[in-house]
Amino acid sequence: MSRKKKVQTVVISQQKIAPDIYDLWLETELAEEAHAGQFVGIYPTDGAHLLPRPISICQVDRQKGAIRLVYRIAGAGTAEFAGWQIGQKVEVLGILGNGFPVEEHKGKKVLLLGGGIGIPPMLELARELKEQDSIPTIVVGYRDKNLFLHDDLQKYGKVLAATEDGSVGVKGNVLDALQQEKVCPGVLMACGPMPMLRAIKNYAAQNEIKAYISLEERMACGVGACLGCVCKTTRKDHHSHVNNARICTDGPVFDAQEVEI
Repeated sequence: MSRKKKVQTVVISQQKIAPDIYDLWLETELAEEAHAGQFVGIYPTDGAHLLPRPISICQVDRQKGAIRLVYRIAGAGTAEFAGWQIGQKVEVLGILGNGFPVEEHKGKKVLLLGGGIGIPPMLELARELKEQDSIPTIVVGYRDKNLFLHDDLQKYGKVLAATEDGSVGVKGNVLDALQQEKVCPGVLMACGPMPMLRAIKNYAAQNEIKAYISLEERMACGVGACLGCVCKTTRKDHHSHVNNARICTDGPVFDAQEVEI
């Protein structure tokens, strides 16, 4: 696990890429140790909102010392982020959480599944897998024709899209696209809303496929102290001594069969 620290970052760029979806690049030393599946806590500059907002890492550029965050406006904090301008200084807590086990599956046939705002983490994951000689197949699910990050993902593997309204690709969700295209992966790695992750867990169990899922959850502290983001697990947590896991520190990525969702 990476060492957590609060640092000052600088906004390099920001743009709106879909309704309520923003693409933010931050210059930061945290890029040195960031990996796919991890996240950072972004502090609003408005003093009325004290807690950091957890945002998944979308892309890492170690040469430029920068991280990319693609987020959806979900409340007052993220609404403030959308107004930030180039050169603005922003406080960030990171790097947080445990990411996807990329090195363990070097050279394997890996299937990535991203739904909604769970799509951004798939970009860095696809890039890291390609570096490990594992060219992934990437299945992404959208509400409609606003296919944010679709072109970026195509740089690292074959991309299949599903849309809820059927405007692009397969009509339905990521599992509908997976089954229609008859993809047979060795390993599944996924991030998205809870109903999607439950379905993926069941699909993986039925087909005896190893699966890793990144759980999206509201968080307060982001460092495991408040126990505000626990989920039930097959293992005892050394902090609470019960069968719980703290998503912010034990996750957000878990072996799908070790968590009850």
